[in-house]
This record gives sequence, structure tokens and C-alpha cells, in this order.
Amino acid sequence: QVQLVESGGGLVQPGGSLKLSCAASGSIFSINAMGWYRQAPGKQRELVAAITSGGSTNYADSVKGRFTISRDNAKNMVYLQMNSLKPEDTAVYYCNAEITNYYQRLNYNYWGQGTQVTVSS
Repeated sequence: QVQLVESGGGLVQPGGSLKLSCAASGSIFSINAMGWYRQAPGKQRELVAAITSGGSTNYADSVKGRFTISRDNAKNMVYLQMNSLKPEDTAVYYCNAEITNYYQRLNYNYWGQGTQVTVSS
């Protein structure tokens, strides 16, 4: 069993900052790509940022220059530092990871339960 658990969401004023964290645990052999997605009410889930095991990153155009994704491979964690937040960033943010499980050595895609980020004055 593998679990992804997010934390760090909340209510913040426009222009403010939040840092999301996601911890992966369980029967993990290795973690490949990790990423953050978000889903606003009435909209499809979209990629926010992704990071490979080697540290290469990819961002949605809407967050470039404001959000930074990072990971700690030793702790099996991924982070999303969000600065200059806007009301349109309001969404449920989901952690995602491609993980090779320990016993079968097969790759699976896992999702966290989501954490709410609300940007409002």
C-alpha cells in the first residue's frame, strides 16, 4: 500500500503565500515523477507543476514565476511554494506521484486526498 498525504492548504489573502507539502509512504521502491494538480469548482483537474526524480521541473503558464515545486528524495516528499496568490488560484490541490512499488517493482500512479486553497480578501 502506498499513501500520499497533503498538508498546508488554507485561506490566504490575494498576494499572500502558502506552502503545500505531500508525503509519500508505504511499500515504495522508488518515486519517479511527482506533481501538483488542482481542480476548481466546475473545471477540469489541471497540472500545476511537476518535477522528475532528477529535479527537472515543468509549470503551467498561469503559475510560472509565482509557484515553485521542489522535492526531498530522502524524505519522499514534494512541496509547492505558492507566492503572489490570486483568487483564480482557488482550488483543491492534489499531489500526484508515479511510484515503483517495493514488492512487484511495478509503476503505479497515486493521488493524495486533496487540500483546499482559498484565495480571498
